[in-house]
Amino acid sequence: MNRRIAIVLAAGKGTRMKSELPKVLIPVCGRPMIDFVLDALEAAGIDETLVVVGYRADLVRQTLAGRSNVRFADQTEQLGTGHAVMMCRAALAGHQGPVLIVTGDSPLAQPDSLARLLDEFARRRPACLLGTAHKDNPHGLGRIVRDAAGQFEQIVEEKDATERQRQITEVNMSCYVFAGPDLLFALDHIRPANAQSEYYLTDCPGVLKAAGRPVEALPVLKPIEALSINTHEELAAVEAVLKTQRANERPEDF
Repeated sequence: MNRRIAIVLAAGKGTRMKSELPKVLIPVCGRPMIDFVLDALEAAGIDETLVVVGYRADLVRQTLAGRSNVRFADQTEQLGTGHAVMMCRAALAGHQGPVLIVTGDSPLAQPDSLARLLDEFARRRPACLLGTAHKDNPHGLGRIVRDAAGQFEQIVEEKDATERQRQITEVNMSCYVFAGPDLLFALDHIRPANAQSEYYLTDCPGVLKAAGRPVEALPVLKPIEALSINTHEELAAVEAVLKTQRANERPEDF
């Protein structure tokens, strides 16, 4: 009942990195970037991690073969983040506890942030708890819209945001904790109603909220955790932060 499961989205190719490696295996400070994510999950108290693989899946499996608490789910078609999580349905069957979902290209995930998110989920017991952050420069990130009472209302992507919504500094970090049954319910109800015909994980909180199930957002993540890797410039920025952390200087803001 209290077992903590994590899902790591790791099926993509490093196209913009101009690499033939799966994106999550691109080295960061000499290690595959997914190593940092898995280390953070383990330190946060995750019992079992499901890694969703796709591009060059065998290489990812081989690289992570030494991790005893890691299992794999195959996403043979790239049909969106929601579809990636759907590939874990069989592994989640009957699971009543929390499911933490993160991306494999975010090596600055912090164990203390993830642990606090899991602890707050256990205390509040919502259907879904989004881990968010306040960022001085939120450009390019989805905004967390709250109602007049301060409760979570929706995620609005920047391209769809009004000018007023673009002023919001609380951002979606692609980090969620769902109750197992509520996650499966939401996955059953999201639809590919977009130009890409993809299933988006970001639609799941809205599905649950529309069904009357409690959805909350908590800004417990640090701004540096928003640094994911899609370009060589972002890789350099992440490596700079990691080198600073290794020198025992842990910047709280970037």
